[in-house]
Amino acid sequence: MKRYLVVLILFVLSLITYIDRVAISSAKEPLAQELALSDEAMGAVFSAFALGYALAQVPAGWFADRFGPRLALALAVSAWSIFTALTGAARSLGFLLVVRFLFGVTEAAAFPGSVRAFFNWLPVRERGRANGVIFSGSRLGGALAFPVLAWLLSLGSWRVAFGILGAAGVAWVLVWLAWFRDHPPEPVEDSHPESPGAGIALSFGEVFRSGGMALAMGQYFASNFTFFICLSWMHPYLMQQYNLSTSQAAGYSMVPLLAGATAQWTAGFLVDALYRSDRRPWSRRLPAMAGFVLAAAGVIGVTLVESPAAAVACFALATFGADVTISPSWAYCMDIGGKNSGAVSGSMNMVGNIGSFVSANAFPFLFSLTGSANAYFRTAAVLNVLSILCWFWMRSPGLDRPEPRS
Repeated sequence: MKRYLVVLILFVLSLITYIDRVAISSAKEPLAQELALSDEAMGAVFSAFALGYALAQVPAGWFADRFGPRLALALAVSAWSIFTALTGAARSLGFLLVVRFLFGVTEAAAFPGSVRAFFNWLPVRERGRANGVIFSGSRLGGALAFPVLAWLLSLGSWRVAFGILGAAGVAWVLVWLAWFRDHPPEPVEDSHPESPGAGIALSFGEVFRSGGMALAMGQYFASNFTFFICLSWMHPYLMQQYNLSTSQAAGYSMVPLLAGATAQWTAGFLVDALYRSDRRPWSRRLPAMAGFVLAAAGVIGVTLVESPAAAVACFALATFGADVTISPSWAYCMDIGGKNSGAVSGSMNMVGNIGSFVSANAFPFLFSLTGSANAYFRTAAVLNVLSILCWFWMRSPGLDRPEPRS
């Protein structure tokens, strides 16, 4: 039972992570107006986080593997909560860029640290669902960020709002340190040598030389490129494209993120169900390939519709599809990474968040270049199609053998 509480507390962390992350998009209008920032400058602010987050993934994963998820997450959440609060102290673009970059660096440990905790605490057959649960928290957190920030902004300044968000992270750290330990009292029940990930220890050199890891990085780049629009430019895009008010855009912007949360649960249960079936070798590949098909269809759909409701429906389809690929991607990292799952998943997430960085800058760049957002959406569609091919060639060691019995 205690392992389910591990999943629960990391689900709460995932909520906090994305509320803090998406808050900058929700506060874009008052923040940009007070600091006199252009859309290009805000693109740099959005991407500063993504760059810091990407660059710190491998070191953060290594730290969680070396010193344990308890210490890694306590330090990381404490630090990013400070930088969340400091966002509200920004008086210039330069200060804001530095703070958001460091916010990204410190948030980098969140999911590699969580994956390392799952590797220590959960049997293989439950890891798909666990990944689905925590990543659904990220999408619910992203969705909640819009009304939460709208409410906080209605009460006072955007500066105060970021201070309140920082305090929530500190509260989580206190609970985490008081309750969590790196390893369960008893060994995980299916920790047999033939289990996926058992006994595997990829070095950093082997991670980057592995063909399967290169494919995992490539498809995760596309997934993040597609999803990051929801955290950066979707909200202002809907306001500008369809002349919506802030509250209307906030309501619409929740829908794709809620679809993403649904996708996380769906994919997590599907991965584990396929793992227990005679289609076990496809338990990672099939959900991911189906997700990229839906993501490609959704982003192309955005270019074809003419109403905000239809556009949001297409965003929701694209987000659902992209998020279906998340649980199998992280399960795959545990399959091939074993006791170095933190560093392996961090490597994949590093490249994925370079995709977020590129996405945040590609949207305003392609819009200014072509006068339309369609070039961005068509680029995302191509990346999603290529990712289907990546998954066709990705294999997890041990998945062609029967499930080990305790």
